[in-house]
Parts: sequence; structure tokens; C-alpha cells
Amino acid sequence: MEQELEVTERTRLRRMREKGSHRRADLDAVLGAGFLCHLGVVVDGAPMVVPTVYGVDGDCVYVHGSVASRSLVRAPGAVVCLSVTHVDGLVLARSVFEHGVNYRSAMIYGVPRLVTDPEEKLSGLRALTEQSAPGQWEYVRQPSRKELAATALLALDLAEASVKVASGPPDDGEGPDAELGVWAGVLPLVTRFGAPVADPLLPAGIEPPAHIAERAGTVFGGVPGDGGVAG
Repeated sequence: MEQELEVTERTRLRRMREKGSHRRADLDAVLGAGFLCHLGVVVDGAPMVVPTVYGVDGDCVYVHGSVASRSLVRAPGAVVCLSVTHVDGLVLARSVFEHGVNYRSAMIYGVPRLVTDPEEKLSGLRALTEQSAPGQWEYVRQPSRKELAATALLALDLAEASVKVASGPPDDGEGPDAELGVWAGVLPLVTRFGAPVADPLLPAGIEPPAHIAERAGTVFGGVPGDGGVAG
């Protein structure tokens, strides 16, 4: 049976409901297509949105703590909002009013916890690393105990979330503005990985590993409808 996310006051879709979803599969697709999120927190009584990397492992998303972790230590139990967005193109209509953006987005609410267990922290950092660069965790040196102790990691449950997806051409093709005789359509936006650039201090003869070299030229963020797999 297809899993549905519980609808709460925070995730209830009030605008453009036709673009929304509470299907867990849709949430997984949006999260699986990227590695950069924006974490909304309250720091010293003021809102702050922190860009950071994330990694998904089962029913949990892990994010680097940084400023957010210090705030949560001072105010445990604070609700945060984590958002992920992929822009797929500009929708250019016959009128400015009908212009828009094709996108895939997810918003996750909850009270995160600081990860203190060394084994979970190691597992969470692995998920975070593999989310952005699959294969990198096993290729490079893994964190030492000292490095783990100095790293802040937050864990947020995926139970309270919603998804919105917008796609397709402008909506005014059959309206009065269709008589204007101006071009209308979609300007796709595609982000690709470039060729690996070596560290200037890297000794000669060390080539990029296959899991890095093979990503050159591939699309980041997936393609709508492809299951959301990056690259």
C-alpha cells in the first residue's frame, strides 16, 4: 500500500492544492534528487535561514548543525522548517500575471535532535556524504574520534512534510491573451556537473576516481518524473 504522510496544520495545503502531495514516494523523489537544503531556525529570537547539506537515511534526514545546533542547545524543543527546491524552468506566458516557475519542492517540519551517539553520527555523516558524492565515503579517510566530537549533526524525522510540484506550459493558451501574437512557453533550467578540477597542491599522476569522473556532464537534480535521482 502506498504510504501517505500525516496531514497537520503546518503541512495542510491551502494554496494550489492541485500541485501538492502528501505521498511519501513524492517526498523521497524530491529529497533524493539533491543535497542542498535551507534550514529555517530561530536564533536569539530572530528567524534565520541556513543553507546546508543533507543526507537521507530511512525515515530521517541528517543536516550539518552549525548555527542551528547552537540555537537548539539554548532552546530545546524548537520547531524548524527544512526546505528543498529544484527549479526546472521559467514559465513565460503571454502576460506577466501568468508567468511562473516549474519546480519540485518539499517542506519538512519538526523538532530536530542533536546526534550524540558516535555510531549514529558516523552513519548520519555517511548518508550526508553519499547524498552529495556517491562513492566518496569509502574513497577518502573517514572522520576520526576528535573530528566526530567537533562535528554538529542534526536529525529530523520525515513524518511531517508536504510536497509541491509545478510543471507544464503557461495556462493562458486558450484565453483572450492567446490573440496577442507573442511567444509563450517554457525556458528549461538544467544544472550539470562540470569536469573535475584538481587541487593545485595535488601531486601529478593522481586522477579523479571513477565515481567522480563519471559525474562530469551529468544533470544535477534529476529530471521531473525520473524518480528524482541526481546525476
